[in-house]
Amino acid sequence: AAADGLGSIAIDTTQLNMSVTDPTAWATAMNNLGMVPVGLAGQQLVTDSICVPGFDPSLSMMTGITPINPMIPGMGLVPPPPPTDVPVVKEIIHCKSCTLFPPNPNLPPPSTRERPPGCKTVFVGGLPENATEEIIQEVFEQCGDITAIRKSKKNFCHIRFAEEFMVDKAIYLSGYRMRLGSSTDKKDSGRLHVDFAQARDDFYEWECKQRMLAREERHRRKMEEDRLRPPSPPAIMHYSEHEAALLAEKLKDDSKFSEAITVLLTWIERGEVNRRSANQFYSMVQSANSHVRRLMNEKAAHEQEMEQAKESFKNALTGILTQFEQIVAVFNASTRQKAWDHFSKAQRKNIDIWRKHSEELRNAHSEQLMGIRREEEMEMSDDDSGDNPTKKLRVDDSALAAQAYALKEENDSLRWQLDAYRNEVELLKQEKGQLFRTEESLTKDQQLQFLQQTMQGMQQQLLSIQEELNNKKSELEQAKEEQTHTQAMLKVLQEQLKSAKELAEINGHDESQANEINVLTVALVNQDREKNSEKRSPGLKSEKEALLIGIISTFLHVHPFGANIEYLWSYMQQLDSRISANEIEMLLMRLPRMFKQEFTGVGATLEKRWKFCAFEGIKTV
Repeated sequence: AAADGLGSIAIDTTQLNMSVTDPTAWATAMNNLGMVPVGLAGQQLVTDSICVPGFDPSLSMMTGITPINPMIPGMGLVPPPPPTDVPVVKEIIHCKSCTLFPPNPNLPPPSTRERPPGCKTVFVGGLPENATEEIIQEVFEQCGDITAIRKSKKNFCHIRFAEEFMVDKAIYLSGYRMRLGSSTDKKDSGRLHVDFAQARDDFYEWECKQRMLAREERHRRKMEEDRLRPPSPPAIMHYSEHEAALLAEKLKDDSKFSEAITVLLTWIERGEVNRRSANQFYSMVQSANSHVRRLMNEKAAHEQEMEQAKESFKNALTGILTQFEQIVAVFNASTRQKAWDHFSKAQRKNIDIWRKHSEELRNAHSEQLMGIRREEEMEMSDDDSGDNPTKKLRVDDSALAAQAYALKEENDSLRWQLDAYRNEVELLKQEKGQLFRTEESLTKDQQLQFLQQTMQGMQQQLLSIQEELNNKKSELEQAKEEQTHTQAMLKVLQEQLKSAKELAEINGHDESQANEINVLTVALVNQDREKNSEKRSPGLKSEKEALLIGIISTFLHVHPFGANIEYLWSYMQQLDSRISANEIEMLLMRLPRMFKQEFTGVGATLEKRWKFCAFEGIKTV
């Protein structure tokens, strides 16, 4: 015993001589853990006196009732597990081929790894070297049904059970010392270490089970949603003359009016109304209108009931307020010195609290009652005053007005019926004699009208084009006249220049005087051009041109180096898409003192740019 490390354990000889088939020690050990004791082979674990008499395991398959496990703790058949703060006392466990000795109770419990999900496999280490698979199965099959045992050559093995709860029973044996028979050889003894093992089969079964539970949960939720979903509205039947006749009868019935009016609305929205069915729909709409008077009468009845309820509520509130006043009067009387001195300090405090609470409730109810009265007064002020002499006449004439309204309604209904009959007669005449034009004639008239409209539009476009052409011709003639005039002026100036040069040579003037003559000649030419441009450029034709000049002036002012006509036209296109580049250029040429054109670049890079020169031109004017 000292060699095996069991010297600290006092072993009674009576336990060593105990019969192997006696299950007392094993059952005691398992009960200490709080688990159901699993007995040895060939032994009845639970007596017939504990089991439910006449219990049939196949009862759940036939009736669908889940059987009650008599071994569940807390059901009254097996005592509940001991509390966790009480230390578990482990005892010696005897088997046929070996004996299991409990560990030292003073030592800490053996450590285990985190339990994998769906774990059914345990790792058993510290087995004796001479332990066989049969001995291992003999020891651990008492924890439950064993599916497989995988034994290694290095004194450990893996055991897979049928259920997950059997693993907890196997973990209980961790720390026990196992001895084969009565041998004291080291190869026949070893300290067991039982721990959770991670197996792919266990994890796969656990995932399958979780997916099955998830499917069941989704099915259950779907069934619950289907059960709680409101029923679908009944399908609306298609329109036919027979269905229309039935619907007309339902519209006259007060109890079936809501259902019938829904069908009528659906038919109208579907477009079932045509020339043939217009009279039937008109009669049904008329029947729907006849329910307006009934609904107004029901509304008046409900309003009368509401007024009665308001009156009863006001009376009840008045009675409650009166009782509150009495209770407050009792509290005020109790606080007077004549009775107040006889109460104790605690009683006075309670009475004071009760009095304040009652006063608050009384004030709240009083404000509510006053609010109701103010609302009634406002309603009365909206109506005619009681002193009005015509009020009694109105009350007396109400019955006559109701009778007149009823007669008016009846007259209207008869007139509508007469209109319906007239429509039917006209429809029959139209079908027989074809009094009105056919659809083909209508389409021809529409086409003819459309062609007339297009012709008018084309004529207007042609007139506008002709006007533009006349304007262009006039502008071209003016340009030709200006060109001939400038050529004539140029010839005259050249002749003058030649004569001036000859005179200068004769008189012996120097070159500086000749240059002055050239400058003067150029100035005269420019002045002549400006005069011609002033004569040529007429005033502004419209407000649109003024706006264009302002926008172009602002644009060119922020571009001091000028801009070409394409850039300027692209900017103006954003403001007015109908304007053209030619129109902008003509406007700029008409105002030479505001805009001037310059050439920049050489050769292929030659570019025309327009600049804003109004500030320079106003100085020269």
